[in-house]
Amino acid sequence: MALTDTINNDIKTAMKAKDKDALRALRAIKSAILLANTDGTGEELTEERGIKILQKLLKQRKESLDIYTKQGRDDLAATEQSEIEVIERYLPEPMSEDEVKKIIQGVISDTGAESMKDMGKVMGAASKKLAGQADGRVISTMVRELLS
Repeated sequence: MALTDTINNDIKTAMKAKDKDALRALRAIKSAILLANTDGTGEELTEERGIKILQKLLKQRKESLDIYTKQGRDDLAATEQSEIEVIERYLPEPMSEDEVKKIIQGVISDTGAESMKDMGKVMGAASKKLAGQADGRVISTMVRELLS
C-alpha cells in the first residue's frame, strides 16, 4: 500500500478513535506529501521520496523538542514528542552503528577513498546506500572516523 493511502486510512482510524495527537501528526504528514506532490517538479511520490519527507518532518520535530525542553515548555515538548512517535511508525527501523560501519567500510573500499579529501565521494555513495536507514549525522561522523 502506498504511503498516501496508509496515511489516509490512519487519519480515518485516528478520527474514529478521537486520538488528537496522532491526528495532528498524520495531518502534518499528509500536508507535507501534498506539498511535495504539487511542488512543480513533476516527480512521483516514490517510497524513497516519502521516507525523505518523513525524515525531514522528524528532524523538525526533534529540533523543536530540543528548543522547548531547553526553554522549560513541557506542554509544547510533550506535543512534539507525541508527533515524533507517530512519524517514527512510518519510517523503516534504523540500522545499528555496527551495520552502518560495515556498509560505510564497503563504500570506502569501493570508491578507493584513502583520506579526508575523499569524504565527499564517500558521503554521496553512503547516503544513497543508507537512505532512510541511518541519520545523516551518524553517517558523517562514521565516515570522518574511518577516513582519519
